[in-house]
Amino acid sequence: MKVLDYSIVVPVYKTTTSLTHLSQQVQSLFGSDLSDKTFELIFVNDSPFSESTCQTLVEIASQSPQVKVINLTKNFGQQAAVLCGIAYSKGQYIITMDDDMQHDPLDIPKLIEKQSHDIVIASFRNKKHSLFKRVTSLIKGYFDCLILKKPKDVKLTSFRLFNRTVADNMLEIKTPYPFIPALLFLVSNDVVNVQLPHYPRYEGESNYTLRKMLGLFSNLLINNSSVLLKYIGFLGLFISFASFIYAGLIVYQKIFLDIAFQGWSSIMVSILFFGGVIMFTLGVIGEYLIRIIHTSERRPNYFVRDVNGE
Repeated sequence: MKVLDYSIVVPVYKTTTSLTHLSQQVQSLFGSDLSDKTFELIFVNDSPFSESTCQTLVEIASQSPQVKVINLTKNFGQQAAVLCGIAYSKGQYIITMDDDMQHDPLDIPKLIEKQSHDIVIASFRNKKHSLFKRVTSLIKGYFDCLILKKPKDVKLTSFRLFNRTVADNMLEIKTPYPFIPALLFLVSNDVVNVQLPHYPRYEGESNYTLRKMLGLFSNLLINNSSVLLKYIGFLGLFISFASFIYAGLIVYQKIFLDIAFQGWSSIMVSILFFGGVIMFTLGVIGEYLIRIIHTSERRPNYFVRDVNGE
């Protein structure tokens, strides 16, 4: 297998014109500033049902021998698509970026300047995201620190560079619910940020719906830690402690103050509350068990239909 200097992995979901522009920018960069470096541009098509996207990728691949297009059989999600691109990459360094041109390929040299570190991640000064997405990112950032042990001064984005050693070890971790930052931090803590500008989307709108963001968050919370089970345990301990105190208060009022405990409504509220906590706990345990089963079955993260340009 021919070894290259850089592999640029781009997960693709229902985009067209931005892909052409991105490819042109990458070709221009490696034809001028990085003309002494070899590279490949890997598009992982996570929307094989989109005819316009498929046609655009065919045209791009036919115009450049450095372009490789991997068509998945269906939509598996951004994390799985990135992992697929890494698996098919041949570069000593892997660069991942989005397909909407909010990450400018011309900023790649700034990541390369720090490639002596295992992992280099872009940190954006002024994110061109909606208020909702910025708020949810802040919440997820808190849990990134809590679960992944990410340093507070390190920002996570999908525009990053890491070396072949990190990539190969990431691929050794078998999980049906991959989360790229978790895999990166599991392999190495040698991480640095590079501050870069963030640009408006070249076309369309963000494909990260609330449902997809919750799914990604569940992968972080459940697949990469037992923190949810621990907090449920603490909640159960707290409720038990409060119940004993409340029971003691009732006994004290009955024996010493001759006050009988009354109130059908309060009893029903208590039953519904504790019943809800129990059902929620069983649901969380069930989700852990489902994921354990999927892991034991060794379910692949993705299925590839075909590869063009290999």
